[in-house]
Amino acid sequence: MGAPAASLPFRVEADAILLHLRLTPKGGRDAFDGIASGADGKCVLQARVRAVPEDGLANAALISLLAKALGVRKSVVELVAGTASRQKTIRISGDPAVILPALERLCDL
Repeated sequence: MGAPAASLPFRVEADAILLHLRLTPKGGRDAFDGIASGADGKCVLQARVRAVPEDGLANAALISLLAKALGVRKSVVELVAGTASRQKTIRISGDPAVILPALERLCDL
């Protein structure tokens, strides 16, 4: 990990990783668009999904997209903040040493 911690969109904990995202629903495709600075100055991973932001569909699509990209089960990916916001915090449970390499590739580090 060559980037300074302040420029990373995630924080490693003992048994999980907290990931900060900015989600664009109805984005035309399901994809990640790299790292950007959020409105609050925090570093975020940008994501887009085709799903609409109604009845939790966009959040569910984000969890599926993230689980697939990281090679983990959807049940270990939990939305912990930002249910009705574009700015979201996701908790990915598990051994950070296993999850981190895939997350770094996703963030293009």
